[in-house]
Amino acid sequence: MNQAHFHLMVNHLPIILPIAGVVVLVGGMFVRSEVVKRMAYLLFTIGAVATMAAMASGEGAEEVAENLAGVTENYIHEHEEKAELFALLNYVLGALSLVGLWASWRGKGFAKLLSFAILGLSLVVLFLGKQTGTTGGEIRHTEIRSGQKVPAGEQEEGDDD
Repeated sequence: MNQAHFHLMVNHLPIILPIAGVVVLVGGMFVRSEVVKRMAYLLFTIGAVATMAAMASGEGAEEVAENLAGVTENYIHEHEEKAELFALLNYVLGALSLVGLWASWRGKGFAKLLSFAILGLSLVVLFLGKQTGTTGGEIRHTEIRSGQKVPAGEQEEGDDD
């Protein structure tokens, strides 16, 4: 297994775990359950750790991808730029979630307010995660690149484009 393979294996977790975390956190807020909110905080924290793995393998994946036909430096650079901001905010979300976990566990008065702040930040992280995932996919998946048409012979049956 090379760095590109490892990167492809782990790069979905930093996006999927915050999605699950948002669903669990909103559920915990709705039913007013600190235990459920704590689970969301753990999901956000694990997502931040997974982000470290994805970022650590990114350079190695770039070295492999640069040598593939159809891959240009522009797509890699755009993905790298989006990933850096996404990673930074995902790390902040993970750290803030650890504070939220502690505050919830200890019954601190600011725990409820913190849960709203974590929810807000997690929505920003989801937006950036979508951008990062899309730009990563565009490196090899020409069919999702904006402004690119799939040749007529390659369209799937039933496509109207």
